[in-house]
Amino acid sequence: MLLTSRRLRAALLAAASAFLVGAVLPAPVPLGIGDTLFPHLGNPGYDVLSYDIGLTYDGDNGKPLNAVTRIKARTTETLEHLNLDFAHGTVQSVEVNGARATFATSGEDLVITPASALSSGSRTVITVKHTSNPVGDASDGGWVRTGDGLAMANQADAAHRVFPCNDHPSDKAYFTFRVTAPKEQTVVANGLPSATPRAVKGVKGGKDALSWTYTTRHPMATELAQVSIGKSAVLHRTGPHGLPVRDVVPAADAKRLEPWLKKTPAHLAWMEERVGRYPFETYGVLIAEANTGFELETQTLSLFERSLFAGTGYPEWYVESIMVHELAHHWFGNSVSPRSWSDLWLNEGHASWYEALYAQKDRPLEERMKAAYGNSDGWRRAGGPPAAPKPSQPGQKISIFRPVVYEGSALVLYALRQEIGERAFDTVERRWVSEHRDAVATTADFVKLSSDVAGRDLAGFFEKWLYGQKTPPMPGHPEWKSAAAQGPESHR
Repeated sequence: MLLTSRRLRAALLAAASAFLVGAVLPAPVPLGIGDTLFPHLGNPGYDVLSYDIGLTYDGDNGKPLNAVTRIKARTTETLEHLNLDFAHGTVQSVEVNGARATFATSGEDLVITPASALSSGSRTVITVKHTSNPVGDASDGGWVRTGDGLAMANQADAAHRVFPCNDHPSDKAYFTFRVTAPKEQTVVANGLPSATPRAVKGVKGGKDALSWTYTTRHPMATELAQVSIGKSAVLHRTGPHGLPVRDVVPAADAKRLEPWLKKTPAHLAWMEERVGRYPFETYGVLIAEANTGFELETQTLSLFERSLFAGTGYPEWYVESIMVHELAHHWFGNSVSPRSWSDLWLNEGHASWYEALYAQKDRPLEERMKAAYGNSDGWRRAGGPPAAPKPSQPGQKISIFRPVVYEGSALVLYALRQEIGERAFDTVERRWVSEHRDAVATTADFVKLSSDVAGRDLAGFFEKWLYGQKTPPMPGHPEWKSAAAQGPESHR
């Protein structure tokens, strides 16, 4: 068949268009940095330097918030596409370096195509206009709906359910939060206020509103971000070295909770005696009227359920030890963050260790460690060894928080102290938080430091204790035996 020239040109144009669409617009693909436990978390090709997150809350804790997230990053390779982790929200627009960018979603990734490729080593600004939707229940993570507003609980993989981000603790960054809420609501976030709340317009329903701004002075993992919006009282006191301590509680409960809150300066002093100066610009306790099933070490403002303090029958020493557990994380997990989620034992093992030390007058440390040893083999069978935890079951991502990374990992630290002596152990602890402050570190880094302090290679010791399917003999206690497992922990 012979085509006329006009038809030929039309056919060639159609064919070329079909080819170009297929070549230029491939299907978006979710990426990850290869974390064994969360393979699709994090994204390669860039390092986030800072987040600037703007949120507008209209007083309804079940409706999406309007939001703008601005990310400053440095590329580590040439990028034609750039992935962010994001879910539970709708993206309206994306700009890269001030120019409109195209975007698509794939799984829980937002795949961005800049107008032109980003060269390696360049500074890049990504601006995403989106909604932030508090869907699901507290156990899902992300936004937690409280009795009078919202709070965040992003561990381990839920920050991207609140804002677009590189949602992995290996990529820490500085944060600024700009939150607009009705004037009867109080907003508190990580860090310290960087401006006085100011009156603004723009909240739905014509409500009078205030805009609040908070900024962190130290880098932070996305899982530790915190924004509390509610009818709250903010109580101020002073900790060691003049440290500002601020607690955020339901306003109606302020007087009732004060006996617990006033204990925090002493907890800070107790931790400083053991591992050195508190590593951040402020600390405090956020008590939320919510049923999360856990407490959480959100940076500079630890999240607790109201029920822990509200006369539920817990002994005083137990409640205080849980408060110390979350405080200890600010050295172990927050200031020194894990490079991979398999390094979680360094977070939870240390927090559980200092929890146990604090409570030893009421629950002797050796008795507690002996009980943990008795359960250790069962915990390893159920969850894997401390530094090689089994992946979570589908739909149960927080199940990586198993007894083996709590008491089972505190047991590893007890074994190390037994092996190298208390003085050397204390040196390891102080050097660990000092040498890796505001950074990320690995299990291999901890093994190397311990070996340096001990003056001998401890790789074989740690190989058995951290990766063995069976619990090794306890130094100094060859009579200890391991038996069956017990139930999960309730805090992180």
